[in-house]
Amino acid sequence: MRYAILGPARAENDEGTPVPLGGPRLRALLTALALRADRPVPVSTLVDDIWPATPPEDAPAALQALVARLRRALGRQTITSEPGAYRLATAPATVDLFVFEHLLKDAKAALARDDDPATAATALREALSLWRGPALADLPDRTAAARPEALHAEATRTRIEADLRLGLACDLVPELRELTGAHPYDEPLHALLIRALHEAGRTAEALAAYETVRRALRDTLGTNPGRELRALHALLLDPDAGRPSSNGSRPGPSTSPGPAARPSPNGSHPGPAPSPGPAGGHPGAGHPTTPQLPPPSPYLPPPDPSAPRPRTGNLRPRLTSFVGRERELEAIRSDLRRTRLVTLTGPGGSGKTRLAEEAATAHPRAWLAELAPLDRPEAVPGAVVSALGLRETALITHEPAAAQDDPVALLVEHCAQRDLLLILDNCEHVIEAAADLAETLLTHCPGLTILATSREPLGVPGETVRPVEPLLPAPAHRLFADRAASARPDADTVLRADPEAVDEICHRLDGLPLAIELAAARLRLLTPRQIADRLDDRFRLLTSGSRTALPRQQTLRAVVDWSWDLLDEAERTMLRDVSVFAGGWDLGAAEEVCAGGATAADLLGALVDKSLVVATPYEHDPGVMRYRMLETIHEYATERAAETPALRTAAELRHTTWVRGLLAEAEPRLRSAEQLPWIHRLETDLDNIRAALNRALTTADEATATHLVLSMGWFWWLRNFRQEGAQWVDGILRLGATLDARARHHRPHSVAPPVEAPDPVAAFLADPAPTRHPRHHPRMALRLLHLALIAESGPIGVPNDPQARAYITRLRALSGHTGPAAARFPGLVWPLTAYMLDGTATVDIRTLMDEAVANCREHGGDWELGFTLMLRTHMLVDSSGNMLGVEDDLTELRSIADRVGDRWMRAQVRSAAGEAAMARGRFSEAKGAYEEALHLAYEVGANAESPFLIARLGEIAYRSGDREAALAALDEATAAADRFGVPDSRAFVSLLRAHMALDDGDHVQARALWRSAHEETRRGTPPPQFKAFLDLVDGLVTTAESGPAAGLRRLTEALRTAVDNRCAETVIAALADSAATVLSRLGDHARAVRLLAAANRWRGDHPCALPEHDEHERTRTAALTALGGPRHDAEADRGRTYTPRTALADLSESLGSLESLGSLEAPEAL
Repeated sequence: MRYAILGPARAENDEGTPVPLGGPRLRALLTALALRADRPVPVSTLVDDIWPATPPEDAPAALQALVARLRRALGRQTITSEPGAYRLATAPATVDLFVFEHLLKDAKAALARDDDPATAATALREALSLWRGPALADLPDRTAAARPEALHAEATRTRIEADLRLGLACDLVPELRELTGAHPYDEPLHALLIRALHEAGRTAEALAAYETVRRALRDTLGTNPGRELRALHALLLDPDAGRPSSNGSRPGPSTSPGPAARPSPNGSHPGPAPSPGPAGGHPGAGHPTTPQLPPPSPYLPPPDPSAPRPRTGNLRPRLTSFVGRERELEAIRSDLRRTRLVTLTGPGGSGKTRLAEEAATAHPRAWLAELAPLDRPEAVPGAVVSALGLRETALITHEPAAAQDDPVALLVEHCAQRDLLLILDNCEHVIEAAADLAETLLTHCPGLTILATSREPLGVPGETVRPVEPLLPAPAHRLFADRAASARPDADTVLRADPEAVDEICHRLDGLPLAIELAAARLRLLTPRQIADRLDDRFRLLTSGSRTALPRQQTLRAVVDWSWDLLDEAERTMLRDVSVFAGGWDLGAAEEVCAGGATAADLLGALVDKSLVVATPYEHDPGVMRYRMLETIHEYATERAAETPALRTAAELRHTTWVRGLLAEAEPRLRSAEQLPWIHRLETDLDNIRAALNRALTTADEATATHLVLSMGWFWWLRNFRQEGAQWVDGILRLGATLDARARHHRPHSVAPPVEAPDPVAAFLADPAPTRHPRHHPRMALRLLHLALIAESGPIGVPNDPQARAYITRLRALSGHTGPAAARFPGLVWPLTAYMLDGTATVDIRTLMDEAVANCREHGGDWELGFTLMLRTHMLVDSSGNMLGVEDDLTELRSIADRVGDRWMRAQVRSAAGEAAMARGRFSEAKGAYEEALHLAYEVGANAESPFLIARLGEIAYRSGDREAALAALDEATAAADRFGVPDSRAFVSLLRAHMALDDGDHVQARALWRSAHEETRRGTPPPQFKAFLDLVDGLVTTAESGPAAGLRRLTEALRTAVDNRCAETVIAALADSAATVLSRLGDHARAVRLLAAANRWRGDHPCALPEHDEHERTRTAALTALGGPRHDAEADRGRTYTPRTALADLSESLGSLESLGSLEAPEAL
């Protein structure tokens, strides 16, 4: 992550994409933390920063809530908790303020130490470009912004000073007039303006500018200009005072050495230095006799009168623009200021040469030696001699150097007394010779700096290696667009028409500049989508390089061929073997899978050095290195591996064996306290697991595929890869059906299945004796796993699909409800077979779950018993029976979950406790349980659970009267549900928003939200009680739209559905309460009292929550007024005897009366 606080607070991920932050307080919190990056910030300090005037009553709790929201936006690991403090866990280099300060410091050093205004100006422009507005803009009290603002002013003045030294006086005058107008008392700025006018040959205007500032200071502040302005004024009046004297010195406040003898460009004879011209040596920018003026302020060094140094070197102007790499350029230039040998490494086509040349442009004496054409190591010194122009002979690589020449001695003699930057470009094929020459020159030439490019480091002492990474998405897109504009005039229109294709091209080409440029050239013939679709054959596609480039730079294949040719046979074998990995691997995996075995570490190291394999620390364990190949290199290595089929098959077999071993080790730990590192490990190696699974399916290896899938089942369910897991299971079931069909027809079954595989459901139903099949038990496990994975992808119950009902009925009959198989996952989920058929309408949930719990007590372990108890608890909370036995189950569950250590189970237990507390109206208790569950869900990455928990917290806030917190939570829940694809949570949020819209009297918005919730239920698996609440809100909206009579009919239907589905008493009570309110509006106060009394008895000790409580009180008051006390009490006593069925009958009678009177309007169509 990168953080920006020089303007409104902003956070960006590693691809440069902004992260949504929310409201001003969250931005203020991020600003306060980023201002003190990687340091503990006391709670009191953060409270003062965020609420400087009126902190909330419980400020630490409010701050904790803000921190939790910011963690959800940025990631849990970004903000750590310290004793009494919080810390933004990031290096200061990721915060723009500290980058700005670092660039300013470097720029001032470049002026003070190196007298290098070009480098200083570049650094300062980059620094100032980081500002997007006032510093720390989101802090209510911006006192802390005083220092950054002062540094901004200093950076502006220093940048102008650097530009003045570069001879840009004319360009600076308008800017300086604007700045001095805005800051009329800033004497250093006025001094810069006067200098700029004078150096531009406008001395009269310079004198007028001095008079303006003198009068402003005298008339407004009663003071005179400072010493610096007065000295400038004196020099303007007496130009001769600033002219160098014959001995090279000049009168004035400072002296400088006179012109020194300089070597001629070819280095053969010394000659006089060129006459000092204007700063920067630009023709026409000044006059040789222009007085040398004093520095603008004490913090900058005085310019050398003989400072103008003519730019020498052989860097050629480039014909194409340079895109991106701003941070890399600054890093390389910083390296070159600190060390004398910097090597840029990276794969072919990564842009090393261009980046080196761009970095060298800041140096006035940069020379490029191109080593790519050489085919003999001994030709390296001669090539550098020719590049430096030390002889007039062209290099012919097949001819030996002249015997009388000693190119190394010549180079040492030339470079020993000079300050040069030498670029040794493309060293990889002459690496030893390049390294020897670099070491010799650096040890004998103290003023020499070398910038090398190579696919591997030189290995010279003191070398700084700077890997050239692929372009990030944003600059990759800019490069593609830039080169596309050269390929066709309508490129902008073409690219805008299909941005997804451009994204795919840049991503699949790994951000390699050469590959992107070759792809852009293809736009003359193809559209972006056609290019993206052909990248599987990229080596044939990308062949349109520049004719003037070296042959190995003209096609993508030639670039990688060059690297392949530099490998020895053992390294080539290793590269072929590691191409079997998908996504990445570690050293242990390489040792198991690759033929090299014990030598894998050495061979991997060689491939890393040669930029064919990328090594990075494992993000979840910095002590472990992970390895990967860029997609282009991987495809090339795969092609090479296909040239030796037997070796490739052996490597694939070893890879599958390694994956099986990994899953065998991980699977039991996924349900334990050790689960987090193993979850991360499986996610990291998910592509390898997919590759092994795909290979097993392709080769019709049902046994291996089944083993892998059953080992992955719980991971898929836990981490919300359920749709993917279901697809893999379906593929294996289809494979099994295909193999059975071939066996019946006496055909070999070792061939991969056809595209149109048999329907596994139909095959299962058609099999007269499935239990006799040798693979019956593993296939039954697969079917139950499939059921578990799809349980939340469609509505419960399949009444309209006879085949599906028959399938689940047979699965329930054959799955086995007792024994060890039913006491381990996925056999544990057999109760879903009954639940999916008819929901709770015809199923005795308690008896069903009691049987499952008893079997787990006998045959399962702690985790399996806890899983089944958790299922029973959730089902009982949602069913009739007033949650009988739930407290006992929760007590046992807490003990089991804490003993097992599985965070998912602990989250589920806390969630179930929250549901039970909600049903009883204990909102404070429910809030604590949900917050703990959410914390655990985040920790374990249970992404399917977190949106619902956040929404539940929003409901608690709503029912507690905190509407602002409720809306914020619902926004967060919606974002999480969209991100992780959880339709049930989206439906719940929409329904709650509809209820809130009704409170506001906006029935139009309420109906729209209700429709949204209704539509989401068709994509999810809402439990019966949610459907009851959906019908309840429909009835309330209908009441608002069409009147109480129409609403009463909808509420009666909702109550009937809830009773038929054996919903919990609290759900039925809520429906009765709402019906009573509508009856009161119709004037049927007696029936309203009966329903309210019945609902109170069904609810038991559980109070009615806001806002319904207030509505019910109004209904009671109206009934008491209309009926009188005795009648009211008699009706209430009668209502307390009601069962849900009795109440339903009473409502139906009321509907009949209304229909006979013709009072029921037709409700609005859905």
